[in-house]
Amino acid sequence: MLRLRNRLAHRTDPPGPGRRRLRTLLFTIAAVVAAGTAAILFVQPASSHGTSIAQPSRHYSCWERWGSDFQNPAMETQDPMCWAAWQNDTNAMWNWNGLYREQVAGNHQAAVPDNQLCSGGRTGGTRYAALDTPGPWKTTQVGSSFTFTNWDQANHGADYYRVYVTKQGYNAQTDALDWADLELLKDTGDIDPGVGRTPPSGGGTLVDIPITAPNRTGHHVVYMIWQASHQDQTFYSCSDVWFGSGQPQEPTGGPTEEPTDDPTSGEPTEEPTTGAPAGYSCSATATVNSWGSGASVSVKVKNTGSQAIHTWMLHWTWPASGVAISQIWNASHSTMGGMQMAAPVSWNAAVALNGTVEFGFNVNGPLTTAPTFDCFPT
Repeated sequence: MLRLRNRLAHRTDPPGPGRRRLRTLLFTIAAVVAAGTAAILFVQPASSHGTSIAQPSRHYSCWERWGSDFQNPAMETQDPMCWAAWQNDTNAMWNWNGLYREQVAGNHQAAVPDNQLCSGGRTGGTRYAALDTPGPWKTTQVGSSFTFTNWDQANHGADYYRVYVTKQGYNAQTDALDWADLELLKDTGDIDPGVGRTPPSGGGTLVDIPITAPNRTGHHVVYMIWQASHQDQTFYSCSDVWFGSGQPQEPTGGPTEEPTDDPTSGEPTEEPTTGAPAGYSCSATATVNSWGSGASVSVKVKNTGSQAIHTWMLHWTWPASGVAISQIWNASHSTMGGMQMAAPVSWNAAVALNGTVEFGFNVNGPLTTAPTFDCFPT
């Protein structure tokens, strides 16, 4: 195994699907050998992915500031770009780790047109579209040399990270990002899964990338392309930075505490409205068919308001430890710390008045009772 691993490390082939399959196979074989187990292999897709967190991507930054206080009307005046993004689609913030495209095959400029770079070419429809809007996004102050950090939550590894910074003269306040606005400053090449720092919580790996961007002042955008190594899956992000002095003053009166892993903490005790217009409301119930070491769960989402729902999201925590989703259908699954999240697929996103939609999942672990769901409609 060691000789085979070393042989892979010295390959000069360009990254591609064949190399990703070979590396995935090697890591799978290594895991089985380490366990001393002869078994039929079942590879389960990861339930979380990642994004840049320092400097934070626009969607992660909005969740970081307002995730525990998303009903605060002060966001509209104190953080208008996040407000607009949140109003466009709350799932963009809750799914901050899921902005990616598949099957791009390295042809990024064809898959992601000008003016749509921050949304990954409107991946997920219009979910992330507001991230493309230029304006007074909150910035992180940096020097001409700084460290860019990506959170690889599921230890996907990378065929490469490519980090760009906008050229001097670009106006982030008025100009939607184009490829011609960018200068490529770093191409990391291959980074194996698990290489990097261990985050304080949330799992995965923090990948630090040193960047030098001289001769820049004011508001700029750092653009990341992360080509994951587990399959042809590419993550994109825009991070707003400020070079030099004169950074716009942060507003006062906003959130005073770091957001927790539970985005519902600090909410009022009455029935939450999730910031949606009056009349939007939903609930979710589930039935559990348990067989001891696992269970199958059927979930029904019901429109309990007086308006048709365009889309929805569920949040929940497991009632017992050691439970994990192994398969999900008719929904997408992601995690945020200990919080589980499910979002609809295209056909069951809209829920008519008094209507219901359904999805389901299987779990490994001792789940005998249904979790309590928080339902967020828009």
